[in-house]
Amino acid sequence: MDRIALTAGALYVIVLLRAGGTFAVGWLAGAGARRSRFAARVSSARFRRAERAIQRWGAPVVALSFLTVGFQTAANFLAGSMRMPLPRYLPALLVGGAAWALIYATAGLGVLEVLGRLFAERPALQVSTAAVLLLTVCGTVVYRRRRTVRSSGGAAAEES
Repeated sequence: MDRIALTAGALYVIVLLRAGGTFAVGWLAGAGARRSRFAARVSSARFRRAERAIQRWGAPVVALSFLTVGFQTAANFLAGSMRMPLPRYLPALLVGGAAWALIYATAGLGVLEVLGRLFAERPALQVSTAAVLLLTVCGTVVYRRRRTVRSSGGAAAEES
């Protein structure tokens, strides 16, 4: 139990820093957009209406985004760029971050423990997993290089 509490605590600190940092970067990006050539778009009635909706109803979305994979960063950045008030954002961050940390500390540690035991008991599984990973990486590198050569070769032929 101590290991889970320690892991959850560490993950909680990490998620608060990461998500809070993403919110801050979004806030700064939104402030920059309001001073840039996009100022007219950002000050339109439609945009302000969307901004008010996010400021009012975005907190549950931010909290629930921590239960998804890949949506958390977008939700936190959008909350920042749309100027969600801190009294609404912080509780969502604290609750959502706690849920995320607990899920990953319990389920994540459990999965790692099962995989560790499985690999320790079956060396053939270790070798085959390493081979599959290596082949996947090599295949991806070859595929991307070929695609890059094709696209640059086509552009060179058009210039001639």
